[in-house]
Amino acid sequence: MKQAIQFFLVGLIVLAAIVIYDGFFILSEGKQAMITQFGAPVGKPITDAGPHLKLPFVQQVNLFEKKIQIWDGDPNQVPTNDKTFVYLDVTARWRISDALKYMQAVKTEPRAQSLLDDIIDGTVRDMVNKNDLIEIIRSSDWSMDTMTPTNRNPGEAPKQGRDQIATHILETAAKVTPQYGIELTDVMFKRVNYIESVRLKVYDRMISERKRIAAEKRSTGEGQKAEILGKVDRELKEITSSAKRDAVTIMGQADAEATKIYGQAYSQDPDFYAFIKTLESYRNMLGPNSSLVLSSDSDMFRYLKSIDGQK
Repeated sequence: MKQAIQFFLVGLIVLAAIVIYDGFFILSEGKQAMITQFGAPVGKPITDAGPHLKLPFVQQVNLFEKKIQIWDGDPNQVPTNDKTFVYLDVTARWRISDALKYMQAVKTEPRAQSLLDDIIDGTVRDMVNKNDLIEIIRSSDWSMDTMTPTNRNPGEAPKQGRDQIATHILETAAKVTPQYGIELTDVMFKRVNYIESVRLKVYDRMISERKRIAAEKRSTGEGQKAEILGKVDRELKEITSSAKRDAVTIMGQADAEATKIYGQAYSQDPDFYAFIKTLESYRNMLGPNSSLVLSSDSDMFRYLKSIDGQK
């Protein structure tokens, strides 16, 4: 009896060990699980991190990512609505929104990437085929003044731009993915470029456009230069004229003042004034190699005739 009890206890311990070993599992953060029994799903997806129970050996745990994952498509040349090829490299973000549907329809990540290749690439191609080259190349918030499109009629404005096209691609593709338990969260153009033949034409157009802008800037600069020089010349003439007017006024006032002083000096002693002026005349008239011939009755000679300075 005692030996039977011991066997029973050992059995319980072994059973408990089995239950502990395969009867519960710990779900990590960022993961979600789906329980299957003999290959068939049991219950709903488990998304809460922590310990969880299951039937040992009978049930299996299938783990899936809960975080957002990256999809990178293969770069492709896609024709636009105006029959021009453009080089596109697209990326997307997705996550498993329903682990049950995902397990039933997809099961593995490579299979999910393959499905997204078909869905997103097909949607991108359809959307690009419906839009002109300018709509694919330009960003939605760019001004038309900064664009140099190769296939745009004069006065034609773009309708939406690359960002809005990416939004339309996301909206269209996101309607298909839920049936696979996948939620598409974002679609972006990673790189958009012209093919080689179009790129050369674009470069020529850009060079021509920049030359036109440069010529316009130079013309505007020359006009502003002429305007500034004209203004400077006009101001210089006004300043010069004003300076000459002030100089003539000052010189006139100086001459008047000098005449006044000469008059006052002359009125005080006319004879002495006449004598000084005569001597100044002698000095101005006679040079080192000059001779002066005067008649005896000349006014210039009257001071030389008098020895004592009397007339």
